[in-house]
Amino acid sequence: MGYSCDAAAERLAERLGHSCHHAEPIVDVRNPFGLENATMPFLELLVIGGAVFALIHAWRRWRRDGDPVNISLWFASIVYLAVIEPPLYFPDWFGLQEHVGLIFSHNVFTVQFMYDRLPLYIVAFYPALSQLAYEVIRALGVFVRRGPLAGSLAVAFTCQAFYEIFDQLGPQLRWWAWNTDNEMINAPALASVPMNSMFLFASVSFGALTYLVTLLTGTKRGRGPLTGRQISLRTLAAGALTPLAMAVAGLPSNLFRGGDHLGIQQAILTTELALVWIAGLILLADAWRAASRADQPPVPSPQFARIYPALYLGVHMVLWLIALPAYFAADDGITEQGTPVGSLWYAALCALAAAGLIAAVLRATTSKKIREPVRS
Repeated sequence: MGYSCDAAAERLAERLGHSCHHAEPIVDVRNPFGLENATMPFLELLVIGGAVFALIHAWRRWRRDGDPVNISLWFASIVYLAVIEPPLYFPDWFGLQEHVGLIFSHNVFTVQFMYDRLPLYIVAFYPALSQLAYEVIRALGVFVRRGPLAGSLAVAFTCQAFYEIFDQLGPQLRWWAWNTDNEMINAPALASVPMNSMFLFASVSFGALTYLVTLLTGTKRGRGPLTGRQISLRTLAAGALTPLAMAVAGLPSNLFRGGDHLGIQQAILTTELALVWIAGLILLADAWRAASRADQPPVPSPQFARIYPALYLGVHMVLWLIALPAYFAADDGITEQGTPVGSLWYAALCALAAAGLIAAVLRATTSKKIREPVRS
């Protein structure tokens, strides 16, 4: 098993409290009450339950409402995961050790795949979050009023808000560990979180995936209903092409990777993240104003959009409260348990944005002028 547990992977696994040696190559199951800490099974339940909820909602949107975007987005997220994650876990297998290296390692949760590198909850995280963001923006009517590109930009912003609440907390609670020795990819960072990850994985990936799915499977003038085979092929294409969009979006900062250019790279990534926020806040403000207009066309208001985002935010707020004592007792960004803390101010900003999005959805979908029978 040594080829799946090199020195860097072994070091990260030990930091997380387990060993990567003798791991099961396909799947391993553990006692959920015997994990590294008590927050982990609650995180699994939140994310896996959300993915199941999202799948049920997506299936109903397709079969009952005739809209295949949700179901395509759900499965395109899995295709994207299958393309992007294995090279990150095993860069040697794909000849990427010199170009990428080992970036991070997940802790072991209840169900693990691929030599303990891929937790089931991570598989579920992609469709759960992509569906959360898409449904929030769709319920706000951004896609109807502004089209796929603007809607996808709004999705990128929404994912930034909800993802970074999770991303800034995970390393402290040992959900995963970043390979800090890999400065080529993991620097610069905001507290313990690499800024490349914040921009590319938390925003660009979901925005690009949504744009490709809506472009390929969404309703268009002159295009009739797609067959199941057409939806499947277009779903595969959207998921497989998303990493290419990420590579293109990463070019500006990657041109200044390494050497004495870290400050320039940080400035570029900060600017890119700021643009995500500016575009998202403009579109959110537009959606908030539109909800007050009498001529605003009705947008379906499914239970998923009104329940899961609030549940996701609420559970993460509880998890943050659990983490705060150790956070404030940390010395130079390291807790007494030896784990790095995230950025509290940025997580709080994301939580505020997420709360604003939730409030906007509730306001828009409970308005008398667009009230309709409840859909799940």
